[in-house]
Parts: sequence; structure tokens; C-alpha cells
Amino acid sequence: MVVYTGLLPVTQNETALAIVVGHEIAHSIAKHGNERMSQAMVQQLGGMALEVALAQKPQETKNLFMMTYGIGSEVGAMLPWSRQQETEADQYGLIFSAMAGYDPREAIPFWQRMSAAGGSKPPEFLSTHPSDETRLKKIKQFLPEALKYYTSRN
Repeated sequence: MVVYTGLLPVTQNETALAIVVGHEIAHSIAKHGNERMSQAMVQQLGGMALEVALAQKPQETKNLFMMTYGIGSEVGAMLPWSRQQETEADQYGLIFSAMAGYDPREAIPFWQRMSAAGGSKPPEFLSTHPSDETRLKKIKQFLPEALKYYTSRN
């Protein structure tokens, strides 16, 4: 796992850094990297099947169908799966941070700082990550569960 030093000015404190680390640990434990590889293989298999099905069609028809498949599978499947994995990592990352003695409520100001630090972002449906608004809304929903695991380290 790696945390880029450019993130440290946004974390601003040890607890926010623990939120980030918990999020990344959750990705690892949930095997999201493996899931992404499997999903990409299924996407490629679908593209190969479509190529075979279109083998006797004119090149322009093939190009149109392949482009439509590429865009459709990315926007309709790959990006939503990625956003779901990010949300899952947020949820379990809060729990892991809380179990380690870090206050999961720090996730709210941290993600607000992340939102303020970010530049222009694509619409949520074209992004690998939930929008800042969606992420904050979900984190607020996850906090009561995470707080069950929180015991102050002081």
C-alpha cells in the first residue's frame, strides 16, 4: 500500500491519515484488485464474442458496434462497479480505522477537504469514484456502524 505525500496536506492529522489507510486496507481485504481484473476479462471476452458475431459484417458496422459496446460496457458496468468498490472501501475503512482507535467521524472533514482540494471532476456516471456529495452522504450513513467499533486511544 502506498500513500502519496501530496495527500498529507489534505489529511492534516493522524486520524485523517488513518481514514485513508483504512480505506486502502479495505480495498486489499475485499480483493478489489482481483475483482477489477476479472471484470476486465469479462469485458474483453464480451468484445471478442461481439467481434466473432460481426465477422461477416461490413467494417463500418463492426466499428459502430464495437464502439457502442466499449462505451456501453464501460459506462454501464465497469464504472458502476468501480464506484461500488470505492463505497465499500469507505464503509469498511471507517470500521478498520475505528477498530484501530481512530475516530471515524474525522472522515467527514477529511472528505470535505478532499472535495475542496479537487479541481474539475467528471459527472459521477463517468467517474471511477462516487461524487463528493454521494461519498459524504454514504459516509454519514456508515458512521453509526463504525462508531460501534470506536474506543478512544486516549
